[in-house]
Amino acid sequence: MTHLSVEMLAADAAEPITSAGHAQLGIAVLAGIAVIVLLITKFKLHAFLSLIIGSLVLGAVAGAPLDKAITSFTTGLGTTVAGTGVLIALGAVLGRLLADSGGADQIVDTILAKTGRGAMPWAMVLIAGIVGLPIFFEVGIVLLIPVVLLVARRGNFSLMRIGIPALAGLSVMHGLIPPHPGPLSAIDAVGANLGVTLALGVVVAVPTAIIAGPVFSRYAARWVDVRPPENLVPERGTADPAKRPGFGITVATVLLPVVMMLAKALVDIVVDDPAAGVQRIFDVVGSPLIALLTAVIVAMFTLGRAAGFTRGRIATTVEKSLGPIAGVMLIVGAGGGFKQTLVDAGVGQMILDLSKGWHVSALLLAWLIAVAIRLATGSATVATISAAGLTAPLAADMSTVHTALLVLAIGAGSLFFSHVNDAGFWLVKEYFGLSVGQTLKTWSVMETLISVVGIVCVLLLSLVL
Repeated sequence: MTHLSVEMLAADAAEPITSAGHAQLGIAVLAGIAVIVLLITKFKLHAFLSLIIGSLVLGAVAGAPLDKAITSFTTGLGTTVAGTGVLIALGAVLGRLLADSGGADQIVDTILAKTGRGAMPWAMVLIAGIVGLPIFFEVGIVLLIPVVLLVARRGNFSLMRIGIPALAGLSVMHGLIPPHPGPLSAIDAVGANLGVTLALGVVVAVPTAIIAGPVFSRYAARWVDVRPPENLVPERGTADPAKRPGFGITVATVLLPVVMMLAKALVDIVVDDPAAGVQRIFDVVGSPLIALLTAVIVAMFTLGRAAGFTRGRIATTVEKSLGPIAGVMLIVGAGGGFKQTLVDAGVGQMILDLSKGWHVSALLLAWLIAVAIRLATGSATVATISAAGLTAPLAADMSTVHTALLVLAIGAGSLFFSHVNDAGFWLVKEYFGLSVGQTLKTWSVMETLISVVGIVCVLLLSLVL
């Protein structure tokens, strides 16, 4: 297992934009995070604006010249958007095609028709895992929660027994599995192999989703026994139900980018020769951009045309998919800017200096940093991007497998204890008709379970790989 190496990190550290001491830097970090939290929770300011202001406060309190703080923020924003922006857009297009064509409904209806009452929580975590592969967590909630409520109402289930497994499936995919923006950003920041990270992510995700989903839902249903809100009407795809794409082709389309990226990982392992023609071909085919672009183009035919969409209708669907993600892209970019300001101010080196002499696993350290940022900002993506930036130098001497595990440790930490400063907290509360206390006892505990089980799995894998 790779451990903290202060000397190795010091050698790679860039010249900080401030000469502040550790105490001042620590105060600056707390001030920047406090401003972000206060603006988001108290003043309801958009996370994009809050992150900009928080970054500037961080730089000012740290004593950095304003122009350098601005440069750090804009550099981080530009780099993050350039690395993940196109992938976010492609994922949104694929998700919209999946929803509007009725493909998502087909997946849900087929699995539920073949599932007995006792296996329903397991079916929900499976559905959420499949549907959550290509789409964002928030989109997955909007897509699946109406189905969850309908299943709970018709089957006379406790809402938590059905809802928690679905939320666990979505959340695990969001935090651990690329091509979601958080894991992709971490992979880019630490220089991890995407295919290896994806493969190991699946290994970690399966037991994590089971424990935090179907298993925990038994207890959540006892703690909070609620029924679906009576006034909710499930949303369905806009296509004619008689023309919905088939189950097999829908699942194949959703899994296509994952299969392409896994194929690249297998070729990298088997061939292991960057100059070989086969590996160069799969490096292109298995890249996230090409994999997602291919899936989108294929989905236009297997989902859109199969549902009877005309070319104009498909074009309209694509256009409508891009508008809602503008905010997501800006938040992701601003998170990268905040991360870069942290790094350029020397916060990473400060953490390492303060930890000098500790026998701390690099994986555990990365998880703890992500946990701290997640608790402070409420954003899993911001926590992932920031923690990845701070711990990236640790990956310099790591093996390919341990670098991938570093990404997964960060992803697990980024999901720890969602509370009132997380948009997902309020989405779950409102959709399920819960009080703040009930949401804390169910959703927040579930997120903490995902985080803890995830890091335990990562640490166990690091011992045997």
